[in-house]
Amino acid sequence: MITRGLLVRMEARSGMDAEVEKFLQSALPLVQKEPATAAWFAIRFGRSEYGIFDVFPDEEGREAHLNGPVAKALMEQADALFVKQPVIRKLSVLASKLPAVAPAAPDTKALLLTFKAKTGRKREVEQFLMDAEPLAQQEPATTAWFAIHLDNGEFGIFDAFPDSGGRFAHLAGHVPRELAKHMLTLLGSMPELEMLDVIADKVIPQ
Repeated sequence: MITRGLLVRMEARSGMDAEVEKFLQSALPLVQKEPATAAWFAIRFGRSEYGIFDVFPDEEGREAHLNGPVAKALMEQADALFVKQPVIRKLSVLASKLPAVAPAAPDTKALLLTFKAKTGRKREVEQFLMDAEPLAQQEPATTAWFAIHLDNGEFGIFDAFPDSGGRFAHLAGHVPRELAKHMLTLLGSMPELEMLDVIADKVIPQ
């Protein structure tokens, strides 16, 4: 069971996009050696903005990653590669989907949706996100799906796909429609939807 995660955001220095992507790709072999890192995605938000999303079964696994070689290399390279220190957010995983077998190919696309719960509706938002997991399980082109609660109080969904077609199928599917139905009653802010490219990934079948 997946219960913990991290979302890291980084802004590349001018002209350093290629170097940042190479650095993130070079981290994959190190992540592959971390048994408690159940899934890891190096992502590109947009021009010069990058990140990492990863999940773990428990707090021990997350701490092992934070004290491991990837985090160490990230901090060592931060001044050279990034405008400022990476922003690291801890998160709880409320529900998740991981593939039953290893994907045939790496994922190339992802989504990050974040929003705030309306005052007094936190429990209902949590339940809505947990109830969405069976819908995500029914999407063959959604490789991985995570309902999350960030340490800044925001809720969200992170999911990954083999290609743009899989991402489009998800956006046209049941989960976004259900969220739109409940938006006025449950959400305290307009959802922010970010379309991401996946630079490198690790997914352990569950």
